[in-house]
Amino acid sequence: MSGHRRLDWLGLTPEPERELPTAVAALRASLPRPPTPSARRPGAPNPLEADERRRVERLVLRGSRHSWLRYLAEVTDLVTAVATGTRPGDRAAALLAAEVVLDHHRMLIGLPGAGYGRTAGDRAALEEAVRTLRTPTRTGDPR
Repeated sequence: MSGHRRLDWLGLTPEPERELPTAVAALRASLPRPPTPSARRPGAPNPLEADERRRVERLVLRGSRHSWLRYLAEVTDLVTAVATGTRPGDRAAALLAAEVVLDHHRMLIGLPGAGYGRTAGDRAALEEAVRTLRTPTRTGDPR
């Protein structure tokens, strides 16, 4: 490979950059955190969502395919934990994130390199999570 950085992974789909920050922030919101000194004002931007948007922006602008896939693996872990019930979380946000990452991973088959093979386990986990998250809960609410 030449000294040029491969950027083909950036052209797959814009949905992860657009949709994941909000969904992932909602999933992270259910993780235990230290208390914040002040409550958020009504109408103020969600600091978790802003942090997630900055993180995704950094990955897209300065990251690599490897770091991007590592981030998506982290999202997969959040989603599957909610789907399996090993941690609480927003089922609607988990379903959205699962569908977005799963679509992304399926499109990797069209790119050179090992990305598609590398994400095989995550694709299987996400497919199972999507099935689980689409199944209505005992209260009848699919989300």
